Amino acid sequence: MADTPPLKIVSGNALSDAQKKDLMHRLARIEGQLRGVQKLIAKADTAEDCEGIAQQMSAARKALDRSFVTLLTDSVVTQAEKAKTTAEAIEGSKRLAALLEKFA
Repeated sequence: MADTPPLKIVSGNALSDAQKKDLMHRLARIEGQLRGVQKLIAKADTAEDCEGIAQQMSAARKALDRSFVTLLTDSVVTQAEKAKTTAEAIEGSKRLAALLEKFA
């Protein structure tokens, strides 16, 4: 995937460009962690190797969970800042609460 061009960040209302960039960097680090886990699995030779693999998987899972929380908190902030009325802010909050209920 080294020859894949970087994704273009599109300006919009969901997240700011800085928030998107931060999330993209977080996901790139997680992607690197997962590649490392794949290598560890491929090279696993002894039962003790599984502990290191489990530790790296746990770290990647926690990093992905943190990215999820960052996405939602960034969304709350952005939507609250961009809401023109209280009703819009409430509607945005309800939508994000539904996401939490569905995916958390």
